[in-house]
Amino acid sequence: MDNARTLLESLPLDLQSQVRQSVPLNSLTTLRVGGPAALLCRVSNPEQALRFQALALERQIPFFILGGGSNVLADDRGFQGLILHISTENLDRKGDTVRAGAGISLDDLIERTLDLGLTGLEFASGIPGTLGGALVGNAGCYGHEIGEFLVEALLLRPDGRLETVGPEEFGFRYRETDLRETGTVVLEAVLKLQRGDVDQAAGLRQEKILDRRTKHPVDVPSAGSWFRNLPAAEPGGRRRAAGVLLEQAGAKDMSEGDARVFAKHANMIINAGAATSTDVLKLAARMQSAVWEKFEVRLVKEVRYLEP
Repeated sequence: MDNARTLLESLPLDLQSQVRQSVPLNSLTTLRVGGPAALLCRVSNPEQALRFQALALERQIPFFILGGGSNVLADDRGFQGLILHISTENLDRKGDTVRAGAGISLDDLIERTLDLGLTGLEFASGIPGTLGGALVGNAGCYGHEIGEFLVEALLLRPDGRLETVGPEEFGFRYRETDLRETGTVVLEAVLKLQRGDVDQAAGLRQEKILDRRTKHPVDVPSAGSWFRNLPAAEPGGRRRAAGVLLEQAGAKDMSEGDARVFAKHANMIINAGAATSTDVLKLAARMQSAVWEKFEVRLVKEVRYLEP
């Protein structure tokens, strides 16, 4: 905390205006759990991201990249470092491609590209989080993934380099990329879309939103799917849903404090009121153990844990 205060005091005035102290992470994560971050820096352009990161590295202050706050569990003890909150939301069209800031919400991106007459992303309607988080985690559903549409991305590397790369640098695979655990930040991305039937795409968008509302906790705090789905039982087959195994293992009846398994989807943990990070971690461990004991299958978590 002292290092963080020292960093704040040494920042140039134009950067100090972008920084807040002791920001509760439960206000920035979709699960609504987490203690205060020592410093929160809202990054609205690549140059700011580069300067903040360089200062954190110079003073050996830990930092964490946060977008929309989905798929994240923040510890109740908070984070004694620097949160880089990516809030770049620019969107520019050139033909069938768009260049978008990584901080734009995925759902807003879909709506705005449809308004521009471009289709392709409507399958992801209703998925929480930002474009940057979606790319790093290769978000997807209904047989499609965001990585299919990437042309290039502007990255901020952990060593302070800005680099424009193609999709091959991501190593896209199911809910995973090579960038996920490296500390690399996506700042902007260019996506290739289509000039399709906008009315049909808008109808599909509404269908997907309604479908998510029937299956997902859209009105209560949640981090999304907690565990990854499993590989297909045979080559060419569909992945096995972790939620099915969890339901068969009795997970829907589980709770720890105000952390509960969602009644309509056994692979989702909701915050029913005042759940703590300890409650959530205990519940997730019980869910994982139940599947192991019944099926001898080890579920892999999809949600990132932000430790103090």
